[in-house]
Amino acid sequence: MKDWLTGYLAAQKAALDSIPTEAVARLIEVLKQALDAGRQIFVCGNGGSAANASHFATDLGKGSSDKVGRRFRVLSLNDNVSWLTAIGNDYAYDDIFVRQLENYGQAGDVLLTLSVSGSSPNVVKAVQWAAQHGLHTVALVGAKRGRVAEFAHEVVVIQDTHYGRVEDAQMGICHMLCYAFMERPELAG
Repeated sequence: MKDWLTGYLAAQKAALDSIPTEAVARLIEVLKQALDAGRQIFVCGNGGSAANASHFATDLGKGSSDKVGRRFRVLSLNDNVSWLTAIGNDYAYDDIFVRQLENYGQAGDVLLTLSVSGSSPNVVKAVQWAAQHGLHTVALVGAKRGRVAEFAHEVVVIQDTHYGRVEDAQMGICHMLCYAFMERPELAG
């Protein structure tokens, strides 16, 4: 077991080391611009990525907003269970994010998606719609990149395909995005 744990940690460190810091710095600027313009930031994913999306929305909406003294307008599209189940039941599970964006998304807003495979049909559909309607689209994906990478304006790739390691690295990116403003509030200047 110790060898497996050591190997797992080594692989996790490699996944973290693959985070492209220049791309994360660009995303911090995207968030700053959204804050300055009062734009909405939407975030979504499935499974563990859904949990990461909710966590990110909480950290940015509460922690980062408190530190910079202005409010990030951030919403996890995963968090309204009654709406998700109504859309999934009455239309299709593939529509659970795009149908919400049709109600709320406007040109100039930001859509941040989290997906290890990059091929979740509901995430791909949301990114396609958002890109066609003037939202700035960001995809955090694993090494397979997937279909979402074809449509997103910015793609941040973790060089691994293991779901746990990629989700951990993506949460690391989400924390960097939030803590950049918490620990350096002057960035929001």
